[in-house]
Amino acid sequence: MLAAVITKPSTHSRPSFSARSGPLPEGPFGLMGAPMRFARNAEIYGEDEPAEFLYQVVSGAVRTYRMLDDGRRQVVAFYLAGDVFGVEAGDVHLSSAEAIGDSQVLVVKRSSVMARADHERDLAKQLWTLTVRELQRVQQHSMVLIKSAEERVAGFLLEMVSRCSGSLTVELPMSRQDIADYLGLSIETVSRTFTQFVQSGTIALETSRRIQCRNRAALSRLNA
Repeated sequence: MLAAVITKPSTHSRPSFSARSGPLPEGPFGLMGAPMRFARNAEIYGEDEPAEFLYQVVSGAVRTYRMLDDGRRQVVAFYLAGDVFGVEAGDVHLSSAEAIGDSQVLVVKRSSVMARADHERDLAKQLWTLTVRELQRVQQHSMVLIKSAEERVAGFLLEMVSRCSGSLTVELPMSRQDIADYLGLSIETVSRTFTQFVQSGTIALETSRRIQCRNRAALSRLNA
């Protein structure tokens, strides 16, 4: 069985592979991968663990993070439905990955993908694109951390709008603490900045996580 092939021993308790309960992405991951379900805050892989697998979000959302020497958490990235993660240049993971909420993730052995890419040009191109995209994401995120709080939050909201098919109303899967740890801010600063944007009419909060961007131009000016 595929589950028996992919499951690996670990010091962490991880969920088992589930039956295919919903539509899976098209392409090599949908064909090669096995679906796993992860509960809220469940670890998918840990920092410094062997990077033996690649992952694709089917439903839900995933965060990757590192723990700093002073005990603070730095969220590195958020991955939404369709996103591939776990792409590493080396043989180990440079960060940990957790499900933000109940999530389904496709898991495929990295060696299988690489072997197939050796004789499938399109797949090799996809892997190269994924690697370049991850490098660009790291570079862009490093630039975010030198901006003001308003600029960081504006950029984050624009990023989420862009990743949610351009809809001006987005349902954020992550908490305010996740956002704060991603932007290098305190949760109080993030909440205060959201309030400022509401008061200025730049955004509206339909719920604590459902946000409507009412003035995208104003956010873009802040993010310039």
